[in-house]
Amino acid sequence: MVDANVLVSELSRIRGRGLIESPALSLRVSEEVLGETLHELRNRAAKIVERRRASREAADKMLEDAAGSLERGTAPVPREVYAALEERAAYCIPRDPDDAQTVALALALGGDEGRCGIWTNDGDSLGRRLPPTWTTDTLLAHLRYGERV
Repeated sequence: MVDANVLVSELSRIRGRGLIESPALSLRVSEEVLGETLHELRNRAAKIVERRRASREAADKMLEDAAGSLERGTAPVPREVYAALEERAAYCIPRDPDDAQTVALALALGGDEGRCGIWTNDGDSLGRRLPPTWTTDTLLAHLRYGERV
């Protein structure tokens, strides 16, 4: 599972797009995260143009590349797969209920054994036992040293 905050951040960079498309990862996203990511990427592109950090053409190219990487590197999961676990997931992260779908999806696909982790840089998610969480730096370190994630 991967959280929207990571997707928006990583899809804005060449390195991040490569990581998202890495065959070493099997990234699943909730429908909500997919929609939120695309919305936030469009907002980010508009701000870049507004602040004159890039042309409209360059921002559109970044959006096109990001959307392509998102499509190639993630698999959206329909809400019916994890909907029954959303209430339980909300208790896991009381300070950030917007992330309940991602936690519910990890629980649905990984069970109570924690077989599915969440890639997030959100401090509200870190430190939980189930489902386990990975920061970008931790994930990169594991991939660099060839450990299975």
